[in-house]
This record gives sequence, structure tokens and C-alpha cells, in this order.
Amino acid sequence: MTTEADRIHRLVEKAAALPDVRREVEANHDDNRWWPTSITDTRMRMLAAGWSTRVSYRMIDAYASVVAAAEALGFDTLTAATDDELTALVAPIGLPTARVYYLRSLAELVRRWDKDAVDPTTEGMNADDLIATFAEQVHGASFKVAQCAVLYARGYHCGIIPVDSGMVTRLAPVLGITPPSGPVAHEDLRHRLEAAVRSRPDDFRALADLYDHDVTIPADTAPTWWVHLVLIYFKRLYLNGPSPRLCTRRPACHNVIDCAHIRH
Repeated sequence: MTTEADRIHRLVEKAAALPDVRREVEANHDDNRWWPTSITDTRMRMLAAGWSTRVSYRMIDAYASVVAAAEALGFDTLTAATDDELTALVAPIGLPTARVYYLRSLAELVRRWDKDAVDPTTEGMNADDLIATFAEQVHGASFKVAQCAVLYARGYHCGIIPVDSGMVTRLAPVLGITPPSGPVAHEDLRHRLEAAVRSRPDDFRALADLYDHDVTIPADTAPTWWVHLVLIYFKRLYLNGPSPRLCTRRPACHNVIDCAHIRH
């Protein structure tokens, strides 16, 4: 009997074998262009994760410049800035009002966490609880942004697989998964993907070696970050269109792309 973990593994295998997916994964795995390792302040990482939402891939240079300018100022200086100053800072990536509100409410959450001695990077802190709190208390966060913020705060290999809206609406059907309706769908799909990787970590890790992905996966962690990137770039390159190479009979057809079905 084919399990959900089997279907996820099979899709990751097909996606990892694609040269264009591999290029994107290799470019973003060890030092992600959206969430660079050069940022070390946990607060700035959570800010950058939130500001990356609703920024298209073609705007990544503008986003990187905004984040670099924000980091140069520092989180405390940013929170002390006026709304007009912040609006000017984030203008190149749009949605200035939403991004200013995000910073203000993030600063409030950080102050509460400091008061309660909560450090999101502490080993053993429950990721589900952190994500739920973040989604509830940070303006404009929702589950999909909260997942990204907590992952970036804790580090790429912390075990979280962020799920964006396209993964819910486009990737899940390819996997034969029907998430619940509403924002909780992001958490449901995240849990399913994470469970699959945790159940077969060596099998997923072997795929990175099999298809010669030039990435560094820590030996003592499940390859959740690698799987996230494989799936997110497969979604972007093959499902957003969708690609004419994609079989419309997934998950019944295991070939995913370039199968006999698309030639009829």
C-alpha cells in the first residue's frame, strides 16, 4: 500500500532530478538569497521573513537592498523610527503600511517574549506553539509567515518546512492531499510534509546525493530544509504555470512530468 510519505518521497525524487530545480536549490540551500546567513540578530531574521512576503522573484534584488539597509540600522533603531521613515525604507518592495504594521507588532511580541524570558531559538522550544503565537500576535503574519519567521529565527535545519499558498493550492493536489480550508491549511500541509521527512530521513537525504545536489546537509538532522527548497522551486517552475510537461493525472500517475499522458 502506498502511503502519503511514499507519495511525497516519489515527488521529491522526481523534482530533485530536474536540472532547473537543482540549480535553484543549490543557489539557496547553504546561504539563502531571501534569508541570508549574514543576518545573525534573531529579531532581524523574523523581520526579514515577514518583509519577504508578497515580494516576487524578480524583485529579489530590491528586497535584498531593503533588508541590508534595515540590518545596517539595527532592530532597535528601526523600532524607534517614524512611520514616514520606515515607509521610505520599504518603498522599493511595496505595501509600506502593512510592512510598518508588521514591524511594530513584531517589536511588541519581542518585548513580551523578553519579559517572559522566551527565546524562540532555545532548543526544546515547541515550534508549533511558537508559530501559533506568532501568527496570532503579529499583524499580517498568519501561519504561512509565522512558519517562515520561526524557521529563519531558529536556522535552516530546525525541522520546519514552511508552506506558502501555492503549495496549498497547487502542490497538495499533485500529492493527492486535500488540506482543510482556511489559513490552517498551511499548518496541516506543513505537518504532513515534516512527518514524511522525519519518517524516512535517510531516504530523502539519499536523493540529494543521487542527483548530485551540491549542498551541505548536517549529518544529525533530517533534510527538511532541502526538501522545502526542492518542493518550493518545483512548485514555482512547474506548477505555477502549470508547465506543459506536467502530467494532469497526478497522483494516479507516478511519473509527474514527461509521461505518455501529456502526449495525448
